Amino acid sequence: MSIALLQVDGLIKRFGGLVATDHAQLAVRRGEIHALIGPNGAGKTTLIQQLSGALAPDAGRMVFDGVDITSLSMHERVHRGLARSYQITSIFKRLSVLDNVALALQAREGSSFRFWRAARSEGRRYEEAAAVLARVGLGQQLQQLAGALSHGQQRQLEVGIALATHPKLLLLDEPMAGMGAEESERMVHLLLSLRGQTTMLLVEHDMDAVFRLADTISVLVSGRVIASSTPQQIRVHPEVRRAYLGDDFEVPA
Repeated sequence: MSIALLQVDGLIKRFGGLVATDHAQLAVRRGEIHALIGPNGAGKTTLIQQLSGALAPDAGRMVFDGVDITSLSMHERVHRGLARSYQITSIFKRLSVLDNVALALQAREGSSFRFWRAARSEGRRYEEAAAVLARVGLGQQLQQLAGALSHGQQRQLEVGIALATHPKLLLLDEPMAGMGAEESERMVHLLLSLRGQTTMLLVEHDMDAVFRLADTISVLVSGRVIASSTPQQIRVHPEVRRAYLGDDFEVPA
């Protein structure tokens, strides 16, 4: 049995009298797409915020790639290879798509954003940025202003920015939110293309996407992980069906 890349044990987060995560347990294996699902208010985003370092837990432990990261800052976690996309990643809308990824590469190397103009003379960095953008399907939009991209393309760019940090684990919080059917399909194909190359922990409400993408699904209800298994086993899990999926739920083909 492989050792988990990310191991979460007994994570607790309270907001006054509300318990948002309640002794949460989670194990994400290296190379997999792991989906975290559950009803609204289950504590999914709060859990992701604790994993990324945006929120400190009240109790519990997080071990990433063999290192206890519970007390590390978000910045330190990124440098260790744990990156979060969408709610944390910022797009510079007045800069080109290429410059956005070049900035991420520059930050990864430890340079300050205020020196970004100097990076224009560094062909290697821009070549790498162009390669990242080709990987996420934006190879034809290199010189386009980021703010002129469609909503779905901006999400693709955010994935590219996150990938530029060379993450060992990519946290994706509702990547299909606000997308139409065509844009969602492009995102599904993009994430599938990364399978086995980048480990992903995905929070998503689109069950069609979840069951197409996930190798493992964990179900969070009232701050607790009530089940964690393959999509096929989650589909028939009685407690999951009762709490979230419903008796009539069918796994999408």
